Order: sequence, then structure tokens, then C-alpha cells
Amino acid sequence: MKNALVSALATILVPSVAAVLVPYWILRATDGLAGPLIGPLEMVAIALVLLGGVMVVWVSSAFVIRGKGTPVPVAPPENLIAAGLYRFVRNPMYVGALLALVTEVAFFRSAWILLYAGFLWLALHTFTVLIEEPDLERRFGDSYRDYKARTPRWIPRRPRR
Repeated sequence: MKNALVSALATILVPSVAAVLVPYWILRATDGLAGPLIGPLEMVAIALVLLGGVMVVWVSSAFVIRGKGTPVPVAPPENLIAAGLYRFVRNPMYVGALLALVTEVAFFRSAWILLYAGFLWLALHTFTVLIEEPDLERRFGDSYRDYKARTPRWIPRRPRR
């Protein structure tokens, strides 16, 4: 129950700040809040934002159910999660959040949000390469190295056997 609560809070707070609050502040500061006209591009963007949100929620629940932990580093999962969305990409929560953020770029046509998304991806990539992946290798050993060898870090693809 504790893991579920921590996971729920992390799932609500972290992506909400990164993909909703910060872009709102950017749009507010750059006079981009007038909003676009809703056309085909914006409809696709709305669908992709929703898909990104679903990915984040699904992955968060996988941490609790399959991993017996949380996405928060203070209570990491006990088990390596390599099923579900993790079969297609090693970082589906980050990919989902970045998908939502990049579609905001299309929706609001904001170069400032695109710049922010680039910096956020760079920060996530640096954290993943320097901290997260070495920690997972220490904790899960060969099973993580095998998983890492067959599953891409950022660009989803069909699972390799």
C-alpha cells in the first residue's frame, strides 16, 4: 500500500510539473497562452498527449505490481521490470512524458517549449546514463545487461528475442 501511494504521488507530481506546470509558465512568459485554433495537427497532438499520459500511469503501476517498488529512487523496485511497455523501450515513463511535452510543442507551436523539452531530454539522458543504468547493473547484474542489450534506451521498437 505504501509503494502504491508513493508511486501515485510521484506519477502525479513529477510529470505534472515537468509536462504541465513548466510549459504553462513558459507559455505565460512568452505570451503563448492565447492558444491555437483546433485543427488536424492539434487533434493529433491531443491524442499523443493522452497516449504519453497513459504510458506514464501504466509504467508507474508496473513499478508497484511487477517491480514491488516505486519509480522514486528512495524506494526502487525489487524486481527488474522487462514486460509490458518495457519490452519496447528501457525508459517508457520518460518517453511517455517527453511524448506529451513534444506534442505540446506542436499544439502551441512554441519554440520555447521545444527548447525546454531538449534540455529536459538531455537531463534525463545524463541521469539515465550516469546514475540510473549503472545502479540497475549493480542491482540486477547479468539480467539487466541482457535486457539492456536487446532493448533500446529511447526509441521504441519491437522486442528482440
